[in-house]
Amino acid sequence: MHVSIILPAKNEAEGLRRTLPALKAILPGAEVIVVDDGSDDATAEVASAHGAKVLSSPYPMGNGAAIKRGARAATGDTLVFMDADGQHDPAHIATLLARFEQGYDMVVGARRWSDQAGMHRGAANAFYNWLASRMTGFDVKDLTSGFRVVRADRFREFLHLLPNGFSYPTTSTMAFFRSAYAVAYEPVPVARRIGRSHIRPLRDGVRFLLIIFKIATLYSPLKLFVPVSMVFFLTALGYYAYTYFTEGRFTNMSVLLFSASVIIFLIGLISEQITSLTYRRDT
Repeated sequence: MHVSIILPAKNEAEGLRRTLPALKAILPGAEVIVVDDGSDDATAEVASAHGAKVLSSPYPMGNGAAIKRGARAATGDTLVFMDADGQHDPAHIATLLARFEQGYDMVVGARRWSDQAGMHRGAANAFYNWLASRMTGFDVKDLTSGFRVVRADRFREFLHLLPNGFSYPTTSTMAFFRSAYAVAYEPVPVARRIGRSHIRPLRDGVRFLLIIFKIATLYSPLKLFVPVSMVFFLTALGYYAYTYFTEGRFTNMSVLLFSASVIIFLIGLISEQITSLTYRRDT
């Protein structure tokens, strides 16, 4: 196989000084692409000095945007995505590739709980994994890991779905599941990153909440909308029973709750049809 390794990088000069020589030693024939996402340090210069193909952006566009640019420029039929901050050991690429050659379309390096960046991040990722597992019926061990191997042609099918921000792993994983492409998880240790993280807990809290809804809507919207619709319906039924036995009447609030349950259900149906069209492939 022809392998292209893509590293999105924003101010990761120090991490690249350690990662790129290791990549060259372990996979000397691989194409290495560093996507410089508007860095203001020596990221581009370090990458170029170590023989990597550098794609530079004049301003930061986001991690997902860097992934998309790298995937478009790659010439390999197999893509390896990894962080440039030193968290991912290039030595583990061989482990992922060995699993990949067993016939999978995507193999993801799964982090252990002890490798999570803090208790709050670990708890959030555990919840994402649980929700994705419930949605897909598959044991999702690490939904947000950025260390993965994919088939290039499969991955490029979903470039239009990927956001420019940080949730590209979530989006691509759920897209692969939705399209019945084989996905596997391989446990790998993760080191502490070099430098400062670009994730801000307060700012990204809302983004993580949106990821939860994206997980559901990317795979099967009805699995999200039907339970919510049922909650409104049962609340309306209970409130109606209460007002009927205490006041002997059917209140406007009951009408509003019943109407909301129907509207939410119908929105779910429409979303399901839109999702089906999104993943439709013309032959």
